[in-house]
Amino acid sequence: MASLESLKRQGPLGNCMAFSPGPLEIVILLGIFFILFGAERLPKMANALGRSKGEFHKGLKEATAAATITDLEADGKTPDQVLMDRAKAVGIDPTGMAVDELKKKVAALENLDGEE
Repeated sequence: MASLESLKRQGPLGNCMAFSPGPLEIVILLGIFFILFGAERLPKMANALGRSKGEFHKGLKEATAAATITDLEADGKTPDQVLMDRAKAVGIDPTGMAVDELKKKVAALENLDGEE
């Protein structure tokens, strides 16, 4: 007889913690799909699903690469941290200032320094 501790570890479905369909369940599901969608539409749907998955992974890879390059260019700093560094470089103490106000002041002082 199984002890109480071993039953707690097994979970409600026994040793299998997640549902995994067997061959019979897969055949039944395919039969239902054939009945609902027809034999002509299933290959088209599978093709569209595969293309969607490919496009998703392609977009994910592009977004990750762009974010990585941006992070490397900023030395891992957030835009606000970069703004604080720019403010300190032009001689402004950014403590307690609103971000929009700080942006305007930094831009104005940088423009003045650029004109000279």
